Order: sequence, then C-alpha cells, then structure tokens
Amino acid sequence: MSLILNIDTATEIAQVSIARDGVVLKDAVNKDSKEHAAFVQPAIKNIMALAGITLAEIDAIAVMAGPGSYTGLRVGMASAKGLCYALNKPLLAINTLESMAMAVVMAADREEKKLLCPMIDARRSEVFTAIYDLSLNILLEPQAIILDENSYVGLLNEHPVVFFGNGSDKWKTICKHPNAEFQCVNIDSAAMAFLSFKRFSDKIPKFSDPAYLEPLYIKEFYTR
Repeated sequence: MSLILNIDTATEIAQVSIARDGVVLKDAVNKDSKEHAAFVQPAIKNIMALAGITLAEIDAIAVMAGPGSYTGLRVGMASAKGLCYALNKPLLAINTLESMAMAVVMAADREEKKLLCPMIDARRSEVFTAIYDLSLNILLEPQAIILDENSYVGLLNEHPVVFFGNGSDKWKTICKHPNAEFQCVNIDSAAMAFLSFKRFSDKIPKFSDPAYLEPLYIKEFYTR
C-alpha cells in the first residue's frame, strides 16, 4: 500500500493529486499557467481534506521534473522539496515527456506497432521531445530540436509515429508524411500517478535527494 502526493506544474496545465497504489483518489487542475504558484498549496490542502488523508500519512511526494516551463518547473520543485523536508518524506522525479507518453499508452491499443513522440513547445520552431515505444522504452532521449521538413524522416519511413503535446501543432504544419499521426493528448493525473507508484514500488526505488535535484530544463535558462 502506498499513498503518493503528485505535483505537476511543468506545462500550461497544473495538476496535483493524491493516489493510492497508482490510482488517483482526488485531484485538482489549473489551466492558467500564470497562477500555478498560487494554485499549488491551496490545491494540495483541498484534495487532502477531500480524501480524508493528512500529509503525515503519505509515503512519498512526486514532482514533474521537466522538461517544460522554466518558471513552472521551479514552482513545482520548490513545493515538493519544501514538503519533503518538512515531512521527512522521499522525493520522486517524473519526466514530463514520459508522463505524456504514458497517457497515450493508457488509452492505446497495445496491438498497434506505433511509436510515441510527445512534444512540448520550446518557442519558435523548437520543441522538447523524445521517442518511446508502447512499453515506454526510450528510443530517442529527451532533447530539444529545431523542427524542419527533414525531422524524423528516417523514423517515419520505417514506423508509424504518433505526435502529440502542445509542440506538435507547429510540426503538423510542416509534416505531411503518411506515417505521421497527430493526437490531442494532455498529461493527466492518472498517468503521473501510475509512474510515481511504479517508481516507488521498484525493488530499489529511485528516490531523488531534495538537496540536489534540479529541474530538467534541457536548454540553459537565461534572461535578457
């Protein structure tokens, strides 16, 4: 049995949830990216009250570690670390792209031989992306790429690929390959809850040290 608090402020949609053994009990969603910082703590308090669970009862805290919005990642990371320190609970880091792929897997026909390509808008013609199969094996490590008409050509010539996420819209205007499929898929609480429970349940859980865990920016953060 496990109770895990999941915190995700990596993209334009923020979510917090409390899950037992990978099944969401209560969750809350915020669709205004400018309000993520104000949303997180009240949302946590609310879902815990609705679930009838105290923070002292949880077994771990999971945070969406990136890639994604630089500000959003810092909001979620700070909240998760603060709770881990205060409650003396272990911390689990979840990759945003993997969680997006998990959402597709949970709704997919497992007999299909398609590859999964989540995309997060990284401004201009760039996206944060990766490639997974339906077992979530990584075929292309998370990275930032600048899209052009030749992107993914070799892969698309050999496999059907499903593209999704808020970065896939710009790719859809460029890519006309018959093996390219576009879906409207958002990260949801169920996908993150499944992944955090899986990590927690590993024979050797991959906990992160709150003192050293940093957001997965992929690109260097800079200001003008």
